[in-house]
Amino acid sequence: MRRTSDEESLALQRKLIASSAKNFAAMLDRQADAHPNRVAFLTPSGPDDEPNTWLPMTFAEFRRQAHEVAAGLIELGVPREGRVALLSGTRTEWIIADMAISCAGAATTTIYPNSGPEEASFILVDSESSVLFVDSTAQVAKIQGRPEVDKVVRHIISFADDSKETGVRDRRLITMAQIIANGRRRLAEEPDLVRRMIDSVEPDDLCTLIYTSGTTGKPKGVELTHQVWTYMGQAWKQPLSMLHGGDIHMLWLPLSHAFGKCLIAMCMEIGLTQAIEPRIPRLARSLAEVKPRMMCGVPRIFEKIRNGVMTAYPQGRLASRVSRWAFATGRDVQRYRNAGEQVPTVLAAKRKIADALVFSTLRRKLGGVEFMVCGGAKLSEQVQQWFSSAGIPIVEGYGATEIGAVAFFSGPDAIRSGTVGPVIPGCLARIADDGEILVSGPIVARGYHHLPDMTAEAFTDGWFHTGDIGEFDEMNYLRITDRKRDLFKTSGGKYVAPQKVEATLMANCPYLSNAVVLGEGHKYAVALLTLEKDSLMTWGRRHGRPDASYAELTADPNVRRSIQRYVDRANSRLERWETVKRFAILDHELTEDSRSVTTSLKVRRGVVAKKYAAVVNEMYADENGQPSAANGRDGS
Repeated sequence: MRRTSDEESLALQRKLIASSAKNFAAMLDRQADAHPNRVAFLTPSGPDDEPNTWLPMTFAEFRRQAHEVAAGLIELGVPREGRVALLSGTRTEWIIADMAISCAGAATTTIYPNSGPEEASFILVDSESSVLFVDSTAQVAKIQGRPEVDKVVRHIISFADDSKETGVRDRRLITMAQIIANGRRRLAEEPDLVRRMIDSVEPDDLCTLIYTSGTTGKPKGVELTHQVWTYMGQAWKQPLSMLHGGDIHMLWLPLSHAFGKCLIAMCMEIGLTQAIEPRIPRLARSLAEVKPRMMCGVPRIFEKIRNGVMTAYPQGRLASRVSRWAFATGRDVQRYRNAGEQVPTVLAAKRKIADALVFSTLRRKLGGVEFMVCGGAKLSEQVQQWFSSAGIPIVEGYGATEIGAVAFFSGPDAIRSGTVGPVIPGCLARIADDGEILVSGPIVARGYHHLPDMTAEAFTDGWFHTGDIGEFDEMNYLRITDRKRDLFKTSGGKYVAPQKVEATLMANCPYLSNAVVLGEGHKYAVALLTLEKDSLMTWGRRHGRPDASYAELTADPNVRRSIQRYVDRANSRLERWETVKRFAILDHELTEDSRSVTTSLKVRRGVVAKKYAAVVNEMYADENGQPSAANGRDGS
């Protein structure tokens, strides 16, 4: 494969733009016109602990509902590019509302469902969102009694008619059913109302406003145009040419995140059916029920699956030894395949046995998924290779909210381990003199909302400065070498990329649920660790402590000694200055409710560092490099 020149990329860019839909709403029209009876969504119906009935919705029905909601929004007086906010978890109604907002010529403001009152209020006021969709009236309580919000938000639309259950009352409240009824009535009077609005929306009009963390502590609103999503949908078709209309994609990611919106665009362009499963504890069971061809996720999900397999059987037992042998065999086979060499006959025979004994069972539990895509954070090469050994390739992508979430990506048949793929078709990427990754093309946002100085700093002459450091290999695949925004400098003058160290810890210790590495200005790095509850409780039963609590087991000296061995193993894979000299095991997991992790399970490093400052200070009480007995008993 040869490198593509800038001229060729720009020619391809023009071709993809010409073949893209005019705007996000028009993407739905293409599918609904060409395949009205093709299933757009599968929505689960039933208790969490029982098999689900998956209710289908066709593209024709999706469009009908989106247009009715759009007409209802126009009836409420929402103007062109006027902001309409979504404060909701992942669900079918979220996608319908988002599409309706585009059909009405307005722009979606996304808010994470677990956002606190201060953050939600700030986003609503800064975005000037006049209408707010919520998944439950319980969300309304977050913004009540705030005059600054009352001046902006005029209408609140709840997907659930649950005011009696929550006890929340607000004169602005109406239900989704009511807005649909209003829209249906308006369309009966003016049938081409929504059609005229869709036709008038231009590619450069604002489509989505997504708030991301700001250096000042206040979120920054990233302005993403319709063309960002229509182009992204076209660009993904090329590396995902093995997917066809009607294939199933399992969607569980938070739709408030740019990655979630990117997936919606891709699925609409290709015509994929999206099975929507927001209940992460039930994800494995739902995979087996709907049997998707593809699933996208963040590193934590793939780490959890791997850890579950690795800790399923006690070490030394036959099943554990067979599993380890199978994955070792798979790794040996992958080395030959990665080098483009023929697998020796004896090794190929061993691989078939490994598949029959171990890999086929794993794939069956995952619903026979053919490949998965990882984004949002760095995926450990060890985790990626482990899945690949079992015949389930994981494609690792890279991007940022400001570049449509996934700017670098490869197909599952073109993975190069340790890289995040080439820049997506038709876009340009280059490395600045200081090593920073720059990206240009139709996927670049038009700037930060109400922040001209920050916009001028991050967006120059059509290039977005990612803030990350990288390099290209001989195939023009990008390798991320450092996370510029997360780097910390030790007192010895060495820079440490904490995400790299954390990924190495997670890959080498199957009992971890989170690892947070810190060390700015100190001699060495330390880590705050949490343990996977199910795996830890299983350990307790195996070691004669079946009645011990999670907190009690995290304090067990035998647990600490076991974790120390895993940390030592991880350290052996790191540079000397990156190694973790001390660690503390917290007596509780990090949760969304405590604001320690995001909805997509990414750790909020700043929040965690502040909350557990006392534990971190204890690990640095005597910087002599010897293991500490710190055990994180109290995070207050």
